[in-house]
Amino acid sequence: MQIILLEKVVNLGNLGEIVKVKDGYARNFLIPSGQARRATAANKAEFEAKRVELEKAAAEKLAASQAQGEKLAGQNVKLTQKSGVDGRLFGSVTNNDIAEELTRMGFPVVKSQVRMPNGPIKTVSEHTVEVALHTDVVVEVNVSVYGEHN
Repeated sequence: MQIILLEKVVNLGNLGEIVKVKDGYARNFLIPSGQARRATAANKAEFEAKRVELEKAAAEKLAASQAQGEKLAGQNVKLTQKSGVDGRLFGSVTNNDIAEELTRMGFPVVKSQVRMPNGPIKTVSEHTVEVALHTDVVVEVNVSVYGEHN
């Protein structure tokens, strides 16, 4: 299926590009999430009429993400979880826990923006995770996990 991208999509293309993707990906994800439209003649004409507006909105979104990224970079998130005497956690620290703590600290972040390359944290230690605020803005955040003994 041919689609017009309404914003930058990772591993697919930039705003305004007409790309060919699998029908299910377009129908079930890109079009419902507002990231793309079918590449019909009417939609192409409508997109060209709104191109400047969409590019301006995308630039503002990028600038806002960069500003938030500068404030967020290098922040230290402290989390306390129940743990055993050997330093292993009962459970784990997930991207949801980190996103909730960052939001509590005043940085509104969704759990899907927190990237944990090594999976959930299962030990009492210090880790670095990435927060993707935008497709072009990825910052690193330090996560300190402390144990709580009973």
